[in-house]
Amino acid sequence: MSKHHHVQIIGYPSDLGAGRRGVDMGPSALRIAGITRKLETLGYTVTDEGDIPVHALEVEDEGSSVLKFHAEIARATAILAERVESALDANRFPLILGGDHSMGIGSLGGVAAHCKREGKRMGVVWIDAHADMNTPETTPSGNIHGMPLALAMGHGDPILKAIGGDFVKVQPENVVIIAARDLDVGEVELIKRLNVSAYTMFDIDKRGIYPIIAEVVEKLRSRVDHLHVSFDLDSVDPLVAPGVGTPVPGGLSFREAHFVMEYLAETQMVGSLDVTEVNPILDTRNSTAVFATEVVSSCMGKRIL
Repeated sequence: MSKHHHVQIIGYPSDLGAGRRGVDMGPSALRIAGITRKLETLGYTVTDEGDIPVHALEVEDEGSSVLKFHAEIARATAILAERVESALDANRFPLILGGDHSMGIGSLGGVAAHCKREGKRMGVVWIDAHADMNTPETTPSGNIHGMPLALAMGHGDPILKAIGGDFVKVQPENVVIIAARDLDVGEVELIKRLNVSAYTMFDIDKRGIYPIIAEVVEKLRSRVDHLHVSFDLDSVDPLVAPGVGTPVPGGLSFREAHFVMEYLAETQMVGSLDVTEVNPILDTRNSTAVFATEVVSSCMGKRIL
């Protein structure tokens, strides 16, 4: 069990940051899949505070072609950052349900603000087929869900970088990307320039998931006091999780995904978690959301025996 016994669920029902509609229904799909009941079964007290208010795409101006829906995403993620920070201040575990991965701007902003005030060092494990390290200068789409990790490390739009406070949220040496397999040219250059630890699916195929996640934990254990995990469902192979915003073949297997979360749970380092990019429109009988709730349970201490 996490050292925080009270879980606070916060929904981020947005698809403004994505290139495909439907992930705004992700928080509802996860709730329907029984995420609260599964956490309560593990012994947690759960408070679901509902969703951040996010305007629908139909009533918003897209604005800049390299920062689509910038104004509304900035407004919504600022609210999210405040709520995540407040949850941590109350010694609760924030579980953020997405929604597209622009939510990472708010979740990382809120965690970082809390850590800065408490004198804690923040680390991030980003489990995703994508690095989400584009900037307005490198983005091929203008979709902000491809930018949150770069923003957290101080690269990108000044307004979005300042969500949660005008400071660098996490140092590159305290960031680890797992399951990457679809990277843009600009992202590859930034990863190399910042020397961010990135384990691609080639690395996982070559070495196996156990030595990699053990290496990640060993690296971060002495460096960080608060570990934030961001789990994008497209990190998993579409045969396991078909209902995602941007599916990429060749991802984590069912057991690899669970093993990563089970291993992280054993460390008791995880202090916050977001689950993102569940797209019920593309799903089959809500199977991806059900899988996501089980992965969350693994991160929160569920064991086979």
